[in-house]
Amino acid sequence: MKTSDFYYDLPEELIAQHPIKNREESRLLILDKDTGQVEHRKFKDIIDYLYEGDCLVLNDTRVIPARLFGNREGKDEKIEFLLLKNIEGNRWETLVKPGKKVKPGGRIIFGDGLLIADVLSIEEDGTRVVEFRYDGIFEEVLDRLGEMPLPPYIKEKLEDKERYQTVYARHDGSAAAPTAGLHFTKELLRRIEDKGVSIAYLTLHVGLGTFRPVKVDNIEEHHMHSEYYELGEEAAFKINSTREKGGRIVAVGTTSVRTLETVATLEGSIVPKKGWTDIFIYPGYEFKAVDCLITNFHLPESTLLMLVSALAGKDKILNAYRIAIENKYRFFSFGDAMFIK
Repeated sequence: MKTSDFYYDLPEELIAQHPIKNREESRLLILDKDTGQVEHRKFKDIIDYLYEGDCLVLNDTRVIPARLFGNREGKDEKIEFLLLKNIEGNRWETLVKPGKKVKPGGRIIFGDGLLIADVLSIEEDGTRVVEFRYDGIFEEVLDRLGEMPLPPYIKEKLEDKERYQTVYARHDGSAAAPTAGLHFTKELLRRIEDKGVSIAYLTLHVGLGTFRPVKVDNIEEHHMHSEYYELGEEAAFKINSTREKGGRIVAVGTTSVRTLETVATLEGSIVPKKGWTDIFIYPGYEFKAVDCLITNFHLPESTLLMLVSALAGKDKILNAYRIAIENKYRFFSFGDAMFIK
């Protein structure tokens, strides 16, 4: 299977540059994965497609201000850091631009010395492992110096940082938002629960694995970057109970899918776990835990497009994308949503 099999042509004006005013007023394309039939609704109508006895699974990670700008010690040129994952203590894996100027033994200064990064090593994929030094609390220093790590295709400034967080974000650690969840409001979640749908939370800290481009022609040669996840006993109980009673597991976002499929047994039951996952889901994959998916529209030739194609079929997905483009849906992080049922 070739990476080019997942290409589609997207007009640039359909890339959403900012969130719409009311989260749940975004558009919702319904795709029936069995028939390929498409419907057009508003996101708030998702409640009509969730049934009593279903379980909605949400990723409650919170985006940190993971983009930092500094300079090499004694030099003026700007160095950009993107914090990808906390390895342990003050050691972080980072994406650095321009990378060739940042070598092991180097030191990067941020905020006139409020934060200092010592470069320890260069990994095989080109990321840098650094150790930070600072006074006080790291999260407070980061909040002061860091910026929200919006994707490069978003050119406009985000006025309200909370619009790049889900309303249920709780656990700091992501370098990008789990964007399928951005459409939910607290009121909509309350109405969904009132309908008899249980809500389970897991955590996957979104790192490079979710949005790194596929650079190989044969997709089976692509290796995912690992991301940290936690799924606790309460969530496992809710999901397993739903499955035992014949309800559907509705994942919100590809990060929830990847976590659920990582921890599921061959029979589809969920085991409470935490750890690192580099699961890569593409057509031919047999789903063990997930029945339905709420997701945004993904970049051409991306691992996320491959994941949704595994669930609904590549031809049905690309046809739904063609229809979405014809109907001028908004794409990517701040764009509209799709429900694969």
